[in-house]
Amino acid sequence: MRANILSNSLSSICILRLSAIGDVCHAVSAVQAIQRAHPQAKITWVIGKVEAMLLAGLPGVELVVFDKKQGKAALKALKAKFKGQKFDVLLHMQVALRANLVARVIPAKQKIGFDKGRSKELHSLFINKRIAAQQSPHVLEGFQNFARAIGAECEKPSWNMPVTDDHKASAKALLPEGKIFVISPAASKAERNWLPERYAALADHAMKSGFNVVITGGPTELEQNLAADIQKHTQSALLNLVGKTDLKTLLCILEQADVVLAPDTGPAHMAVTVNTPVIGLYAHSNPKRTGPYLYQDYVVEVYHKNLVAQKGKTADELPWGTRVKGRELMSQIEVADVIAMFDRVVKEQELNS
Repeated sequence: MRANILSNSLSSICILRLSAIGDVCHAVSAVQAIQRAHPQAKITWVIGKVEAMLLAGLPGVELVVFDKKQGKAALKALKAKFKGQKFDVLLHMQVALRANLVARVIPAKQKIGFDKGRSKELHSLFINKRIAAQQSPHVLEGFQNFARAIGAECEKPSWNMPVTDDHKASAKALLPEGKIFVISPAASKAERNWLPERYAALADHAMKSGFNVVITGGPTELEQNLAADIQKHTQSALLNLVGKTDLKTLLCILEQADVVLAPDTGPAHMAVTVNTPVIGLYAHSNPKRTGPYLYQDYVVEVYHKNLVAQKGKTADELPWGTRVKGRELMSQIEVADVIAMFDRVVKEQELNS
């Protein structure tokens, strides 16, 4: 049964979206649309441990952390947390099996999940209502339909991200004066990363165009090594902040940037929440589904040609979200195309300023 709860009587709403960074950024805009529609409702969000570090202090939302590394103990703790409660509605925004098991221990009168076309990993067994089906939606638009299911209006998304003046000051102290070009080069899987010498070529071009270039990322070995490789190939000095910021300070760095370059990775979507233009690099997944939402016109992609080469059909002829495979796909993205996009973005920003 499709959900359509238009009542203003909702007093308690639970959001279930555990991961990942980009997805919870998309979800924030839907949650804040729900807050505008139901200002009287208490909102609880069950969320992953890392993701909670970014969203801690989200206005009007209680974050309940589910640490997947704790396994069954985490489920037991969550069940104890909600003992004696019953939410008016659970918005179950994740189809992964782990999330479905979490939904099972969250008490709610109604549990709203995805439409049949997007249900998998037994998702349908853990819900009793569904959002409306959508034709070729972006991930963010899917979350918007959860908000619509309980009477919220969703137009152009907006975000109120929880950062303090201290986070902003920390970011400002790390950055040089002048125009800032941020490269956030690492995705969660190495095959989705562009080549270090090509990131370096963009860095050199940006420097010649009057920008300071900053590399950002987390403390993992993959990210540290990629940043070091980029530095080896550049002709000028870069500011390497990989592993040197927490998520909130990183968000503020992205906010203070003029342009961001990133593959399919969380910081690309973080930048969107603070209205910083993002040049997205895509090969394996459809940027119309997972690209930087407000800046899809700035994507440089080889996804569609590889989809046709591998499947013999276009995205419109295949199940929405079909991925393509190959370790070398990102190497098909040419430096000249990304430089042309960089120049376009800079020009458009100058015209709009």
